[in-house]
Amino acid sequence: MSALEHVAWPTALRTERLVLRESDARDRPAFIELFASPEVRTYLGGPRPRDELDRAMPEVPGRRPGFFVIELDGTMIGMITLDPRDTSRPGHVRPDAGETELSYTFLPHVWGRGYAAEACAAALDWFTAVCPGEPVVLCTRSANDRSMRLAAKLGFTEVERFEEFGAEQWFGVRSPVAPSARPCWRPRQDLR
Repeated sequence: MSALEHVAWPTALRTERLVLRESDARDRPAFIELFASPEVRTYLGGPRPRDELDRAMPEVPGRRPGFFVIELDGTMIGMITLDPRDTSRPGHVRPDAGETELSYTFLPHVWGRGYAAEACAAALDWFTAVCPGEPVVLCTRSANDRSMRLAAKLGFTEVERFEEFGAEQWFGVRSPVAPSARPCWRPRQDLR
């Protein structure tokens, strides 16, 4: 696990229609729905069994830096993460592989209403303000038309395509205005 080196994570970001916030216990059913949904998990390895999720899901899932719950009218409709991209995976834009990766999932009943674009833009704007010059990467299956359109709308440009998880992946970057000398992410120090 990694943490932002010098940035305090916001308790909430607000857009015209949404709140991006930390998770809490009331979000647990929506998390289970996201991970159990065949529609949501089509390009993410398939749905997981609800009973397995119910046993394994913590009371407050996803509470950590880099993780936003997306709330509409007091209810969770999705999630966004900004995390260091795993150095062992293909797809990097820096020699040291120190990129931040944007990921998102939303419940199917809110698809097609612009919520993902609105929420991701807010998270990216916040990240750009606190980590100026840092590139953000995004990886999605090239067969995922919705995700590909969202990536383009958010300003991501294709860097490469590669095979991973048994399918072609699209890897893109949202480049900063000026390059940063150091990534915002660093390994967490062992406190034992």
